[in-house]
Amino acid sequence: MADPSDTVTLTVESEEGSDEVTLPAELVDLLKEGDETPAEVVGDLAMMGCAQRIHATVHHGQGEVDPQIERLEELTMELFEERFGASYGELTGHDH
Repeated sequence: MADPSDTVTLTVESEEGSDEVTLPAELVDLLKEGDETPAEVVGDLAMMGCAQRIHATVHHGQGEVDPQIERLEELTMELFEERFGASYGELTGHDH
């Protein structure tokens, strides 16, 4: 079992409930840029993960994509760019 002093626990909350995620503190430190807080690091990771998943669904799936899913990807990418100040394609080198 990991030593709790070597970890950081963050809580994600929404109107529908909450969840906790515990990560190695050293990993969070490794991933941070500048003076980012652990919450900002994990927030960035959540946004990156969601953007990657919706991108894959729209651009790398099989068959026709539902227009509602395409709109969802467009909104996600707009929010991504607002958060990071650059497009998903610019930050990942993966653009369509």
